[in-house]
Amino acid sequence: MAAPPTRPRAPRWRDSPERAELRSLYEQADARLQGWTCACSRDRGAAEAHCCHFAVTGREPYPTAVELEEVRHALRASPPAKGPRRLPLVELGPCPLLANDGRCSIYASRPLGCRTFFCDDAGGPAGSRARLPRDALGAIARRIADLSARFSPRDPHPRPLTRALARLARPGGRD
Repeated sequence: MAAPPTRPRAPRWRDSPERAELRSLYEQADARLQGWTCACSRDRGAAEAHCCHFAVTGREPYPTAVELEEVRHALRASPPAKGPRRLPLVELGPCPLLANDGRCSIYASRPLGCRTFFCDDAGGPAGSRARLPRDALGAIARRIADLSARFSPRDPHPRPLTRALARLARPGGRD
């Protein structure tokens, strides 16, 4: 008797087409933001930088399901310095992905909201009076939302980063 046909195995996240598409969209956003920075990350020490200190800004990024899969992948590859594969649960404080030196522990995999998350004193490329390319970034955000809907049709929606990270921190946690 012949063995039943096997379903093709889905590629691991590292090799998935969804990850490749997400990384391409991140590269497009980074290219649009080339030269943009905020004074707190450029001029002050990490202790004073407040873009990633949600209690200071009163805001936090809202990554989609597909972006959280990239975060999950980055955490498995390189756990944050604050503890092996465990994130501190936070109320609205500093981002739990910040390493002890105040830098993002998953910088290459950070969600779009983190890439476009600037303080009010953000500035364009040196010497320019450029405006933040909001329309282009909005188009990229819509493409990420579409990708997330294909990746996780049941719950593709954005959610607060701290809530999503708290769920990931639980044993077997998924958001």
